[in-house]
Amino acid sequence: MPEMRFTIRWPDGALESCYSPSLVIKDYLTPGEIYALADFLRRSREALTIASARVEARYGFPCSRAMGQLARLEQAGQAYATHPDARVAVEAFAE
Repeated sequence: MPEMRFTIRWPDGALESCYSPSLVIKDYLTPGEIYALADFLRRSREALTIASARVEARYGFPCSRAMGQLARLEQAGQAYATHPDARVAVEAFAE
């Protein structure tokens, strides 16, 4: 399966390199776009869940790295949850 990394910028300006085991993330996030925090987390949750399911369909087990990445995004997102204007920028994709 083609895996990829994508770089995001959190509302405080911190960059983070993220992992997806599938290119499906491209269907949910676009480099150069800025998403409201809740929208970014929703899109990430959906994409990484699909990516993990694709790994399971192919190899017989879900992708723990995808689920770990999702948990990391959701945990980090909680730090900005009280900021109604919090936005996350998708900086780049790397295949």
